[in-house]
Amino acid sequence: MPTFHTDPAEAVRCVRDGDVVMVGGFGAAGQPVELIDALIASGVGDLTIVNNNAGNGDIGLAALIAKGRVRKVVCSFPRQHDSWHFDAAYRAGTIELELVPQGTLAERIRAGGAGIGGFFTRTGYGTVLAEGKETRVIDGVGYVLEQPLTADVALVKADTADRTGNLVYRKTARNFGPVMATAAATTAVQVRTVVDTGALDPEHVVTPGIFTDHVVTLGGPA
Repeated sequence: MPTFHTDPAEAVRCVRDGDVVMVGGFGAAGQPVELIDALIASGVGDLTIVNNNAGNGDIGLAALIAKGRVRKVVCSFPRQHDSWHFDAAYRAGTIELELVPQGTLAERIRAGGAGIGGFFTRTGYGTVLAEGKETRVIDGVGYVLEQPLTADVALVKADTADRTGNLVYRKTARNFGPVMATAAATTAVQVRTVVDTGALDPEHVVTPGIFTDHVVTLGGPA
């Protein structure tokens, strides 16, 4: 059973200096901004962040980077028109980047949650992204061996939870949250509302409660 909170600070107390933290979201869609703000306020640092991108504007993940709390980013899209905090840190040499194609990133996280030891993909073969990795030609096609990704903590935004931690998401805010919840030792989730167990249609549950450790109810839009 998850622990329920009303204060995001309580939900992120599980994060420690040096942790690998997966952060849900596709840009602003589904990004758990309130949990990230609580993480900033907690003072933890030297973090490795796994996310689709490297922050937008001055809020959320971008603010965490601006505070100098991130040692490394594992992502697919480190640079957008408003990723100035990551850009400045990278140019200054204060942050490390591991660039991963988006589909490969999603599959590495899924593999981590599923206990898969690695997988071969055509993506990146013959490019700098394959340097230092095992490659193999199968039926005349080149592949790169990619390793699974796991984390100490996942920070996820969902729409609704029930009392056993089952989660449903709102439209595109779903993105990386479900696979990240499976790949982390501890998952903290912010939701709009909590309902009684049995109120959610089982066919709509995306993340089973077994993967949910902390739930903070914040209200507002999904």
